[in-house]
Amino acid sequence: MTTAQDLMIVSLDVTPVRPVGQGDLSLALAGAELIDLVEAEALSVEDDRIVPRLPPTPDDHLLAEAASSLVRVQPYESVEDWLWRRGRGLSSAYAARMEADGLITRSRRRVLAVRSDRTEPADSPVRQHAGERWASDEPVLAVLAATVGLREEPADGFSAPLTDTAETVLAAVGDAVAELEAVRQRRTIEKQAFDNIWRGA
Repeated sequence: MTTAQDLMIVSLDVTPVRPVGQGDLSLALAGAELIDLVEAEALSVEDDRIVPRLPPTPDDHLLAEAASSLVRVQPYESVEDWLWRRGRGLSSAYAARMEADGLITRSRRRVLAVRSDRTEPADSPVRQHAGERWASDEPVLAVLAATVGLREEPADGFSAPLTDTAETVLAAVGDAVAELEAVRQRRTIEKQAFDNIWRGA
């Protein structure tokens, strides 16, 4: 059970407070992997650089893949660069892997004669573990969830303490998600301007 798995389960199990983009979720999953690898003593974060340690052997396939992809030559990789590199398509990779492992399932429903596939968590110890972390407001999972729009952030912030490393990674995830949203907004504005030109032509 990993933080990334827990975040993926929660993203399927709760009603978000705003639409969750796959890119946002992918960035948060990459951040979750970093925090798990720090706890596994596979790396440390020093001055925003990811410094690898001895290669661990995580039981989770995707976390092991993340560990094996760490940049092991100086000046090492920044947390920001890791999020963008590792995060590319990561939510889809987690969905596919967890479905293959039986941790999430596709329920086929007919609504108004249209068949739709809905992905949802399977009943499992992993789902139970994620639910317990969610209910307890565990700070890392809570901050990641708030960053991508699965929940509101308390007005006075989360009270539980975080390590300096976790704060660094979570702040970087927040900045990356904000940057991605800015790109989306800019593209929307550009598209609207382009459409207006054609309508006025």
